[in-house]
Amino acid sequence: MLSDASHTDIASTDTIRIQDIALTIRLGSGSCWPAKQPHEGTLQPVHVTLSLMHDVKEAAETDDLAHSINYSDLAKELRGSIRNEPVFASVEEFSLHTYNALFQKNSLLDEHRGKVSELGICVVQLRPPLHCARVGVESAATFNVDTWTITRVRHFVDELTCHAIIGVNPAERLEKQDVVSSISIDSGKDGLQKEQWIDFRTIARTLYEEISMSSFFTLEALASSVAHKTLLTIKPVLPIHKVTVKAAKPSALVFAKYPEVEISRTMRDYQELTTSTIQKPLSSEVLETTTTNGIHTVAISLGSNLGDRFRNIELALRLLEIPQQLLSSDGEEESNEQGEVTGEEDSPLELTATVSVVNTSFLYETAPMYVTDQPSFINCACLVETNLPPTTLLRLLKKIELTVGRVPSIRFGPRAVDLDLVLYDQQVLDTRPPEDRATLDNLEGELVIPHPRLVEREFVLRPLNDMIPDYTHPVHHKSLRSLLNSLKIPPNEPQMHKVIPFPRLPLSTGTTSPYKCIPPVPETLTYWTYPATSHPPAFTHTDTRGKLNAHHPKRKTTYLMSTLNATPDSFSDGSTHDTLPTALSYARESVSAGAAIVDVGGHSTRPGAASVGVQEEIDRVVPIVQAIRLAASTNEEGGEESEKLRHILISVDTFRWEVAEAAVRAGANCINDVCAFTGPDYFLEVEGEEAVRRAEEYREGMKRVAREYATPCVLMHSRGDAGQNKGYKAMYGYAGPRGAVVEGVRVELGQKVDEVVRGRGGVRRWLVVADPGVGFSKTVEGNLEVLRDAKGMVEDVLVGQGDKKYRNPLAGYPFLIGTSRKSYIGGILAQGPGGRETVPTERVWATAAGVACAIQQGALAVRVHDTREMADVVTMADALWG
Repeated sequence: MLSDASHTDIASTDTIRIQDIALTIRLGSGSCWPAKQPHEGTLQPVHVTLSLMHDVKEAAETDDLAHSINYSDLAKELRGSIRNEPVFASVEEFSLHTYNALFQKNSLLDEHRGKVSELGICVVQLRPPLHCARVGVESAATFNVDTWTITRVRHFVDELTCHAIIGVNPAERLEKQDVVSSISIDSGKDGLQKEQWIDFRTIARTLYEEISMSSFFTLEALASSVAHKTLLTIKPVLPIHKVTVKAAKPSALVFAKYPEVEISRTMRDYQELTTSTIQKPLSSEVLETTTTNGIHTVAISLGSNLGDRFRNIELALRLLEIPQQLLSSDGEEESNEQGEVTGEEDSPLELTATVSVVNTSFLYETAPMYVTDQPSFINCACLVETNLPPTTLLRLLKKIELTVGRVPSIRFGPRAVDLDLVLYDQQVLDTRPPEDRATLDNLEGELVIPHPRLVEREFVLRPLNDMIPDYTHPVHHKSLRSLLNSLKIPPNEPQMHKVIPFPRLPLSTGTTSPYKCIPPVPETLTYWTYPATSHPPAFTHTDTRGKLNAHHPKRKTTYLMSTLNATPDSFSDGSTHDTLPTALSYARESVSAGAAIVDVGGHSTRPGAASVGVQEEIDRVVPIVQAIRLAASTNEEGGEESEKLRHILISVDTFRWEVAEAAVRAGANCINDVCAFTGPDYFLEVEGEEAVRRAEEYREGMKRVAREYATPCVLMHSRGDAGQNKGYKAMYGYAGPRGAVVEGVRVELGQKVDEVVRGRGGVRRWLVVADPGVGFSKTVEGNLEVLRDAKGMVEDVLVGQGDKKYRNPLAGYPFLIGTSRKSYIGGILAQGPGGRETVPTERVWATAAGVACAIQQGALAVRVHDTREMADVVTMADALWG
C-alpha cells in the first residue's frame, strides 16, 4: 500500500476505535461502474472506522465495562440504521447519516454525550472507480450537550495506478512503468455539505488520463502536476483547500519497496503558471544577442500544397543550409560564380551564420485543416543545428518561403512552401505584449515558441514523433509521443499517409538552382503511398485535384519490383538479360505485367560469384537505363506501351556510389544497396578499424549521391558474403528462440540506417526503405523467421537487453521483401520423403507463398523475377490483407 494503514489522524488523549466495520450500503455514485438507476443505487461494500475521543482512565483503573463504551453494541446500532437499505446519493451523505444514527436520542452515545468529546468517521469504498484501490471520506465532529458540529473533512483516492513514462534513465524514456499515486484533499469543515461533494469517478478518470499521457523525468514534477490537476478539477467545489499527493515508482529500486515523494499544495502555489514568468516576452535585442553563443537544436515544420510539392520541400531544406547567402541586409543579393553573395555589407551574425539539417521525419500527405477547399498537403519536419537566435532564424525561414515561391494568401490557405519554427531547445518565447496573448489571431510578424498550435495538429506532431518522440514539451510537460497519442482525431477526418517521392531523372536541361552553391532539385516523377501507422483504418485515395477523400477508401497497394540482372552469373537468371535487346524485352514485359519499378543490377551477389570492376559494372547497367529512358523514341510501334516503359521507375542494384551516380545521371530513380551503404565486406561484429574506414567511404559516397539527386534508397541487411555469418543466437538469443534473427536485423540494419539518416549530410528519412535481407547470411529457419515476422522489424518497440534497451531504429520505416527463387526455398522443397531438388526457375509457386506472406506482413514492395505471375499473387494478397 502507498498510503497509511489507517486514514484516521484525529488527535486525542484517549481514543476508542472500531476498525473497518464491514457494511453493504446502496450508493448512487462513486462505484466501480456507474449505477444504471442512480436514484435506486447499487449495493456497495464499505468499511467504516469509528474513532471516539473518550477518557478511558476510570475504566482502566476499575477494569469495569460500565465506565467504557460497548463497541459491540455501537456497531450493532450502525448496522441497524441501514436495515431498510436506504439509498445514499454519496459517501458524504452516508457519513452524515452515521453521525445522526449514532447520536440520536436514546442511542448508546447519547448516554455518553458528556464523555465523548469528538467522533471521527472514516468511510472507505472497497469497490471504487477503476484504477484506484480505495476512495473515501474521513471526517470528525465535536459535541456539546445538544448538538454536534463537523470540524474537518478529508476526501482521499488511494493507490491510483497508471502506466507512464517517468525517470531519467534512457530505458525509462522508452517504456512505460507503473506509477502509483495517492491523493488526499483537505475539504474543510463544510466538505460533507451537498454543494461540496466530490465526484470520485471524475477525479480518478481525469488523473488516470493525465498521468498516463505524462512523461516527466522526476517524481517531484509528476506529484506537482497531479496536485495541480486535482486542484483544477475540484476548484468549482472546493476553491481554496489543500491537496496532498504521494507519488511512487514501485519498479525503480531493486532492494527497496519503492521511492516516494509527498507534497502538499494549494492553488496559490500555481499562480505563477497563469501569470507565467516563462511566457514573459523577450525583446528583439535580447533574442538577437543572448543565443548566438553555441549551437542550438531547432525543430522546423514544413508543408506544401502548390506546384511540385516534393520539390518545393527539398529545395527549402537545401536553402536552409546556406543562411549566409540568404540573410543579406535587404534581401536584394545576387550570387557570383562561386555562389557567394554580393551586395551590401552583412552583419557579423549573418557572416558567421550556420544551419545544418541533422534529422528528418517521414513525409506525409495530409488533408488541409481550417480551409478545406484546397489541394492536399505534403508535410514533414526536420531538426537543425544552428547558431542563429530565434528571430533571425524566423527571418531566414520567411526568406526561404519567398525564394521557393510562396506568395501572400488567405490564412491557412494554399502555399508553395510553409516553414514554421516549432521548437527551439527547451525555450518558451512569446514576442507579443502580455495583453495581446489571449488570441492566436495576431501572430503575423511575431514569434511564439513552442508553436501554439503544435498540440492540435497531427501533421506536425506525427513528423516530430518520428525524430524525437521523448522530447518533453516545455509548456505541457508531456512527451511528443504522449501528445500524439492523446490527440483527439474526428472519425470522419481523412487519414494521413506516408509518401515516398521519386525524382524525374535524368535532369532536364532547364532544371536550375536559385543559388549555384546548391545542386538543382529534380522534378518529381511520381510517388508511392503507404499507411502512416502500423494498424491504419481504411486507406484514403487522392482525387484528380490532389485532395484526400475520406469517403471513398482505397486499399493499400503493394508495389512490384521486377528484377533485371544484366550479369552472366546471377544465381537465378544469369546471362538471360545481359544483352540490350533481352534486357529491354524483359523490362517491357514487366511493365506490361504490372511492375511499378525495374531493378537493374550489374554485379552478382551470389556466394562465390566473381567480382567485377567499377567500370565494367557501369558498362553493364548504364546502357540498359539509357535504353529504357529512350524506349518511346526507338520503338515507334509501341506507342502507349513504350511511353509507359520510358517513364517506368528504375532502381540500380549496386553497393558502389560510382555506379549509383552513373546510373542516376542516366535516368535511374532509386538506389537498391544490398550492403546498406557500407560496402560488401563490412560486418560490425567481425571487422576492425580498416573495415570501418572503408565502410565510411562507401557510406559518404552513397549519401552524397542520394542527397544530391533526392533518390529513394533500399537499404538491405547483410553480413558480408551472403553465405556466411548465419548465427544470431549468440548475440540476440535474449529475443527468444524465434526472435533472434529479427532482433539482429533491427539492431544491425538499424544502426546502418541511423548512420545514413542522422547527422549532417544525412539522407532524408522519407527516402529510406528497409530490406531484411531474405537469403543473405541467414539459415533456412532464419529466413522463415524474417518472413513470418517482417512487420516486427519496423515496429515501435525496444531493442537490446537490460538497461541498454533503446527504441528500434527501424520503427516506422517501409520495407521491401525479396524472396523470389532464393536458395532457401530450394532447401525447403528438398526436405522430407517427398522432397525434390529444384533449380531457381522451378520455384515460382513456392515464391508465391513467400510473396503472399510478405504482403500479409505489410511490405511496401516485393522484388520478383516472374512479374506476370507474381502480379496476380499481389492482387489477391492485397485484396485479402490490404
